[in-house]
Order: sequence, then C-alpha cells, then structure tokens
Amino acid sequence: MGRPPQHEEAPTVTTYPAWSPAPRPGIVPLHPFGFGTILGRSFVALRQNPKVLLGFALCVQVVSYIVLIVATGGVAFASFSRLETLQSGTDDYDAVMIGSIAATGITGFVLGLATAALGVIVQGVVVSEVASAVVAEKPTLGEVWRRVKPVAWRLIGYTFLVTLAALIAIAVIGGLLFAIGVAVLPLAILGGILAVLGAIPLSLWLTTKLLLVPAIIILEHAGIRTAIVRSWRLTRRRFWPTLGVVVIISFTFGAIAQLVSIPTSFISLGFTTALTPTGDPEPGAIIGYIASTLLTQVLTLFVQCVAVIVQSTATALIYVDCRMRHEGLDLDLQSYVERRDAGGTGLPDPYRENVGRTVGPRPPQYPYPPQGYGPPQGYGPPQGYAPPQGYASPPAQPRPTEDAPPAPPAPTAPADPSPTRWSAPGDGS
Repeated sequence: MGRPPQHEEAPTVTTYPAWSPAPRPGIVPLHPFGFGTILGRSFVALRQNPKVLLGFALCVQVVSYIVLIVATGGVAFASFSRLETLQSGTDDYDAVMIGSIAATGITGFVLGLATAALGVIVQGVVVSEVASAVVAEKPTLGEVWRRVKPVAWRLIGYTFLVTLAALIAIAVIGGLLFAIGVAVLPLAILGGILAVLGAIPLSLWLTTKLLLVPAIIILEHAGIRTAIVRSWRLTRRRFWPTLGVVVIISFTFGAIAQLVSIPTSFISLGFTTALTPTGDPEPGAIIGYIASTLLTQVLTLFVQCVAVIVQSTATALIYVDCRMRHEGLDLDLQSYVERRDAGGTGLPDPYRENVGRTVGPRPPQYPYPPQGYGPPQGYGPPQGYAPPQGYASPPAQPRPTEDAPPAPPAPTAPADPSPTRWSAPGDGS
C-alpha cells in the first residue's frame, strides 16, 4: 500500500512595504515662505510652464490691444471724416464734432473694459497654473481653463465693482473740490493736494488688504463678499511683507518699461530727423516713425505681459503662504502630494479642503536651525601637586622550613703561597 499523500505547507513569505519615490518638488517648499522666497519665485516661476503663462498672456494681450486700436481708430476715422463736408463754425459742424468725440470715447471706453476683462482672465489663468505648480503639477491650458471657467464672470464682476467704486470716489472728491474752487480757488487747490497725498497710502492699504480676492475666488470658488472677508483676514499680520512684494514688483517693471520706451523714443526722433532734415514730411520719414513707434509699443506690451504674470504669480504665492500660516494649508498640500505619488486617484482639491480652519501660530521654518554658542566655561581651581611617591619595600622572604636543605659551607680562604727568594745569576746554591 502506498503512503497517503501529505499536504505541504506553503512557505511563509515576509512582506515589506513597497518602495515609493520621494515626492516631486514644486516651485516652492511646502512650508511657510519667507519674503525672499516669495519675491524670487515670482520671477522664476515663468520657466515652469512658459507655454501656458507667457504664450497665453501674450496672445490675449496682443489680440485685445489690436482690436482696441483698430476699432477705436476706425470709429474715429468714420466719425471725423464727415467734418470735411461741413463748414467750420456752423451748428451742423459743432453737432457732428460733439457726436464724433462721444462715439470715439464710448467705443474706447467699452473696448477698454473688454480689454480689462481679458486681463482679469489672464490673471486667473496664471493664479490657477501657479497653484498647480506648487504641488509639482504641469497642467495644460485646457485643464487650467476648466478650473477658471466656472468663476470667470465672478472674477470680472469683482474687477468692475472695484473700478466703479474708484470712479465714484474720484467723482465725489472732484465734485467737492470743484464746488469749493468756485468760491475759494486757493482752498480747492490745497484740498486737491491733500486729497492726492491721502489717496496714495489709502490705495496702497486697500490694494494690499484686497490683494488675495482674485486668488480666493479662483481656487476656493468663493463668492465676492466671502472672498473680500477672507482676504482681509488672511492678510492680517502679513500686511508689510505683502505690501513690500507689491511695491517692489511694481517699481521694477515700471523702471523696465521706462528703460525700454525712452531709448526707442530717442531712436525714433533721431531717425525722423535724419530722414527729414528740412522738416518737410516725406514718405520714408513717416514709415520710419511708424516702425519705431510700433517697436516701442511691442516692447512695452511684452514688458506688460511679463509684469502681469509676475504680479499674478506673487499673488498666488502670497495666498498660499497666508493660508499655510493661518490654516495649515501646508499639511493638506503635503498629504495630497504623498497620496498622489503613491498612486491615488480622484483626490479632492487641496485648496478647497479645510477652508477657514484655524491653527496656532508656528515658529518660522529654517532649512537648518541656527546653532548657538553655549556660555563660556570657567576655569576650575588650581590643581596641587600630588605627594611624592616613596620606594616600595622589597617583598619579605619566606621563613625556611625544617625540611629545607642545609646551607652550603662558607668558602675558606686559600693558603698562603711559599715565598720565593731571589738569587743572583751564577749562584749555584
């Protein structure tokens, strides 16, 4: 009979956690930023995704600028050309002149609003792309637009509300100064100077406190009122760093625009003078003037596009920094990055989680903690000399026992040799 089959037990396999690569670094570290980090990364973030940032912004700005120039110029040409058929000084001439000015002004104002709306969309696209770059993602233009599209009109509405409020304030103050100037002109002039001096710090303060409203609308899908309240709260205790970033970026690109426009203006003037030394307009001079003017406008437009991108990038980074400090957004971003790199799908948007959460203040983060020096060590009491060391006594010899062998006899002195007598040679005795 055969042996019954025996079931072998499967060998025990020890499982270890799978290796996972380190999280991909974004454009900024995932902890609260310093002033230099925000300012520096605002300028270098353009290299992260230039196709979406610079390409989209440049195309939108160029198209809107061309439409504004062509449409306004076309309306002005069509309106003012009718004056050639009328006699100057007549009622018809004055009516056509007023109508032409009004039509041109209204066209420019409406198209200016449309251009501003497109500029707001550009800012929204930049903010959304930078928010993705913080967690090391590089979205396409379509993905960014799907994020901005639901809140685009809300963003445009906020911009128009701010513009309307500024226009109303200017109109009210201007009306008051005009009424005062009718009665007392010097007082109106003094009031105008004080109004301008007071408007500068007020505008900087409001700009800083409301800087994060577009980012909150885009990333959190918040309403206008909610975004204003949150921006006011998030910039608390971060007012001066935020103001510093805004002022430095504005002054930097203002200086760059001047450096670009002034040399090209001198080149245009010199080119025109060289072609028309007598002052008579010639076709070559006109073409040269138009070409130099277009070059100036193109360079200025490029600088403006880069300025919009850098300012919007700074706005997004300031928003992320303020939420890290107030609401612990860095914890949500780190958790999102770890789960995504581990293969997680369908993850929620980290910017829309834990909105309004309050965390305690944390100390600033440093790459390496500064090592301080301890207190100086004092000198101990003087060490005395040790007492002199004596010689050790020789070890005691053991006492001999009875069975010990007898001591050897003491040596005896040798016998005295016999004396030798001296005898003279030849002596036989």
